[in-house]
Amino acid sequence: MTTRLCRTFQTAPAAVPRDDSAKYLRSGITAEGFSAPDWLVPDLEDGTAPEMKSEALENIQELLPERAPDFPGEIWPRVEWSYDSEAIRERGIDQIETLAETVGDHINGVVVPKVGRLEDVQAAESAVAAAARAADADIEFAVIIESARARSDLREIALSGRESLLTALVFGPVDYTAELGGREIGQRPTWSGLHEALSNEASANDLLAIGGPFDRLFRERAGVTFYNGDGYADHVEREAQVGLDGSWSLHPNQTAQANRIHLPTADELRTAVKKIEAFVEAKDTGTGAVAIDGQMVDEATLKNFENTVETVRTVHDAHEEQTKERYEGVLLDRTLALE
Repeated sequence: MTTRLCRTFQTAPAAVPRDDSAKYLRSGITAEGFSAPDWLVPDLEDGTAPEMKSEALENIQELLPERAPDFPGEIWPRVEWSYDSEAIRERGIDQIETLAETVGDHINGVVVPKVGRLEDVQAAESAVAAAARAADADIEFAVIIESARARSDLREIALSGRESLLTALVFGPVDYTAELGGREIGQRPTWSGLHEALSNEASANDLLAIGGPFDRLFRERAGVTFYNGDGYADHVEREAQVGLDGSWSLHPNQTAQANRIHLPTADELRTAVKKIEAFVEAKDTGTGAVAIDGQMVDEATLKNFENTVETVRTVHDAHEEQTKERYEGVLLDRTLALE
């Protein structure tokens, strides 16, 4: 389990056709509380119209020096890239170089979409590494797994992260479905097998695993349109159950939900703390396993409870206001006091 925080991966168009073209980027970088994403992803790719990409890059260059120092999370612009288009890859390399040169001190990394096989991922890494060296900046990269080629090389791509700048694997289900020849027929596939593979390969190579977007933002019933919070919550819970570290967010409401779902509930934390405390006490007397509230707890079981505690501690370090809102003081103190 990685302790790097990425419960939410919120993409924000870096330019939109409004008087304030940086409106959504500005909203994301100034959000507070549970609405603040752990990773803000200024989008230079699909979220920004082709005719506005230059303005989008300018918005990032203008806004980050002013706002990034106060942003509590990480900032990861998504650049253009495509394994099957040299022209798009060249635009992406230009964007990477510009970002590194102008705001390299204000970004944690770049997100590279539509990668192909391992060789394409290595080409993206080379571009990031060269730009980072030239700008004397620390810049990592994440890749979006949204092609059949990348899925086929998933294990090799993840393994390459052991000795590279690769930090995260992100799932892109819409492009992936289209590449496989899938059709839009009612409810979309949940891709449970791919989620498990993504989580496994990321865990095996100390990378983050991030789920794909849920774009059914709104529902309509009896003439009334409303935010589809139930649908998104189900989506995030499925991702959390298979060990994905975070979820893609397209809207501030989704960010607030995912931040909460990827943070243990008070009952989960209370159970974890109680069982860790009881196990440690039993272990001090020479017992290797002990029954606690009807459950046999040993070293392997203990690790699951420790994951819960570690998640809370990581969030507490970055967003103390969130943990203080979610947990009563005595429980939080016991959590922080555990060895």
